[in-house]
Amino acid sequence: MGPISISRVSELLPLTGEPLALDLVNTRPNTPDGPVDLLATPAALGTWLALQADRLPGYPAALTTADVAAVHAVREHTTIAIDHLRRGQRPPASALDGLNQAQRAAPAILELGWDGTSVTAVPHRSGAVGVRLAARLAEATGELLSDPAFATIRTCEASDCVMLFLPAHPRRRWCSASRCGNRARVARYYQRHRTN
Repeated sequence: MGPISISRVSELLPLTGEPLALDLVNTRPNTPDGPVDLLATPAALGTWLALQADRLPGYPAALTTADVAAVHAVREHTTIAIDHLRRGQRPPASALDGLNQAQRAAPAILELGWDGTSVTAVPHRSGAVGVRLAARLAEATGELLSDPAFATIRTCEASDCVMLFLPAHPRRRWCSASRCGNRARVARYYQRHRTN
């Protein structure tokens, strides 16, 4: 296999910046070679967690296949629930139960402390890394599914893209202007100039 092109590298980088549950679902993009799982290994999960460090702080770099499996289970339940709701259907009970079970396995408590001037309250979960991470991701899914803004979630308009996004602007059409937006503009440009 030869060197990977710049466009191929950008396809393999996780899309981040959407609500956490959508960022999780978006870790299975389509590429010219077919669907890819950007969380397939402990190292890949670690890379994604580093990109999400502001929203998912405190997770170690040393992850296990069990941690990956826990995240995959929540991602699958999340994907199914979002897909059903976007089609106006009730999510399967198994998806909602799976998300609830993930949260119950490592419930969050507000750990109280003192910072020298006031009381602090920081959410804390106990248990194995994957269990804690799955609980937090399931919680993020619950927040998204119950948010009225859920109704505005869109699928990228690029024909070969499956990414979901919550548009900040009603005219947004692509998951990323630099990813699919540029490809669509270039394709339109070549189409116009090829017919002349």
